[in-house]
Amino acid sequence: MEAVTDHLPGAGKAPAVHIDGDRRDLRLDACRGLALWFIFIDHIPDNAFDWLTLRNYGFSDTTEVFVFVSGYTCMLAYGGTLREQGWPTIVARALRRGFEIYAAFLMLVIVYLVLIWVAGGGGRSLDETNTRFFFDNPGVALAHVVVLRYTPVNTDILPTFVLLHLAFPAVLWLLIRNAAAALVLSFLLYLMVQLFSWHVPAWPTGELYFNPLAWQILFVFGAWYADRGAGRLKTIVQSRGTLWLAVLYLAFSLIVTLSWQIEPLTWLIPDAVSKLIYPIYKSHLAPVRLVHFLALAVVVSRLMPHGWHGLMKPWMTAMIRCGENSLSMYCFSVLLSFAGFVILTGISGSFAMQAAVSVAGIALMIAAATLMTWEAKLDRRGPKLF
Repeated sequence: MEAVTDHLPGAGKAPAVHIDGDRRDLRLDACRGLALWFIFIDHIPDNAFDWLTLRNYGFSDTTEVFVFVSGYTCMLAYGGTLREQGWPTIVARALRRGFEIYAAFLMLVIVYLVLIWVAGGGGRSLDETNTRFFFDNPGVALAHVVVLRYTPVNTDILPTFVLLHLAFPAVLWLLIRNAAAALVLSFLLYLMVQLFSWHVPAWPTGELYFNPLAWQILFVFGAWYADRGAGRLKTIVQSRGTLWLAVLYLAFSLIVTLSWQIEPLTWLIPDAVSKLIYPIYKSHLAPVRLVHFLALAVVVSRLMPHGWHGLMKPWMTAMIRCGENSLSMYCFSVLLSFAGFVILTGISGSFAMQAAVSVAGIALMIAAATLMTWEAKLDRRGPKLF
């Protein structure tokens, strides 16, 4: 997450390379790569190393990063295509990408269920992974999986991404015609979620965990920022007053989230403030989470110089490799985090084992992502055999 706002001010100055004819902002890939590492660590229950990630130090976490960057990269990818090839290509690409995420979701769920069955004989880890419904009613559950209404734990963000990508042609059309109207409509939809709990139905919980009607606001904002938002907000983002407001909000968020783990800090949070900010729903992207993400974006953008050369360092290259293959790496990280959970609960939950599992999982992600990037560079489109 720390890297996300390196995309913000001066985004047009980002280092870029050509990959398959598309210009890529390497900082976006580095951001997603770091977020993937954090997600892997956070998805392992009772892993002490989650104190190295963001979720214990503020209201928002890496989910906000992914949704914002997804909207940002959609605009970068489709904006140029629209000028060169027109709307039919935009719609076709959006449908194809939506189907790719949908297919990845189905494959992930299948492999995930197999691993759960093999690891526990169908009797362990069912509640932790939200798969008891499947093993109790496999036919009904599978039907709901196919229509994106049932999601095991840690797979639940993918259906939201499917819907957001399928909706992007409409978002792009409105942003081009009237960006102000697009932003207002996005905010009004988000407001309806906060006021009246509008949601997309799901089974058996009643709604998708990541409510796309709420999370769309970050997606739309990311797309707008990549197009014209950076220029429009440059003065505001670089304002000293905005910086101090962001720092104060981040400090407040830090105290609140630390109070969840450190009891004495609860005395620093007045009851009136607690009533105002709670409950902090992740599913509906509570306003305090949204504001925290924006505040963090402002602060980090001021700390990161535009001519930053850190992208050439080996550890940054590792992040970039994972970010280049973000969908595959996300699915892989879900399986790795479950494997880590099985190891820690079945073999040893010691601090040393937590360290070994965390480091080994990230190393495997880097190796797999590097291999995928290498294969993609070697691959050449051949004749279709079927």
